[in-house]
Amino acid sequence: MLHWFCLTVLCTTKTVRFWCEDETRIGLKTITGRKITRKGVKPVGVQQWQFKATYLYGIIEPLTGESFFWEFSHLNTDCFQIFLNLISQHFTDSVLIIQLDNGAFHQAKRLQVPDNIILLFQPAHSPELNPIEQVWQYLKRRLRWLLPKKLDDLRTALYAEIGKLTKHIIASIARRQYILMALSVAGF
Repeated sequence: MLHWFCLTVLCTTKTVRFWCEDETRIGLKTITGRKITRKGVKPVGVQQWQFKATYLYGIIEPLTGESFFWEFSHLNTDCFQIFLNLISQHFTDSVLIIQLDNGAFHQAKRLQVPDNIILLFQPAHSPELNPIEQVWQYLKRRLRWLLPKKLDDLRTALYAEIGKLTKHIIASIARRQYILMALSVAGF
C-alpha cells in the first residue's frame, strides 16, 4: 500500500525504502549487567553515579542492515528536526518510510518533515515492534561496566562500538519475519 502510494500519488520514481527510527540516552551512570566468576565467588562491580548523558538518534533498514546514527545533546523537536534534515540530505535518491514511536517531539506542529520522508507511527506503548530497540540493547551490552570519567571518554567508546556495527550485525538483529513478510507483500 505504501509502495503504491509513493509510486502513484507522489509520482516518484525514486527507490522506496523502509526504516526504523528511535533515540536512546547513554550516560556516565554505569550500565550494569551479569558478571561471570568462579563458583562460590561473589561478583563485585564498581559503579559510578554521574548523571551526565548524551542522546543517540538512529535509523536502521531491517531489509539491508544499513544504518545512520547521530549524537545530540538533547531529546527534543529541534534536534529531531535537524536529524530528519540530515537523513533527507544523506538519502536524497530515495523516499524513506520511517517507523517511529509516538513521542511528542515526533508530532510537534512546528516539525517540518522533508519531502522524501514519510513518518509511520507505530501503536502507542509498543517498543517491541521497533527493531532498533534491540540495536540499542546490543550497543549498551558492549558498554557494560565501563567507567569513563568524562563524557568525551564515553563518546569515544560509543563511537568505537558503533564503528563495529556492520550491516550484517544490524540485519541479524533487526530482521524479523513479520517485517520481511510485510515488506515483500508491500513490494519492497
